[in-house]
Amino acid sequence: MVKFEAKVTTIGPFTQEFLDHNIIVLFGENAPDELIEFSVIHDGKTVHAPVEVGDVIQINDEQFSILAVGEVANDNFKNLGHLVLKFNGETEVEMPGDVCVEERPLPPVAIGSAIKLFSKES
Repeated sequence: MVKFEAKVTTIGPFTQEFLDHNIIVLFGENAPDELIEFSVIHDGKTVHAPVEVGDVIQINDEQFSILAVGEVANDNFKNLGHLVLKFNGETEVEMPGDVCVEERPLPPVAIGSAIKLFSKES
């Protein structure tokens, strides 16, 4: 089941600092200017189902298993298009808005990159 699909529309000027630490900060297009500076902005409008452990996030052609989901991550995602993806391999989140995924090198993220979230049964 596809839970979410989007394309990257903007990459903030300070985003690379987060990418260098294996973190992608996603926000929808209605993000305030001060958040756009360090975020990957996407055009996704609808989250069809909550993010859950075992789901898969796909960036372009690379897939990563979701290992942990913070208690406010789904509210942030639904209301703001906001996810903090940490590619750290952890099974427990550090912050309530975090989503932890497999620890592997980040895929390249550019304007036009595709982001897709789907359940593991897909």
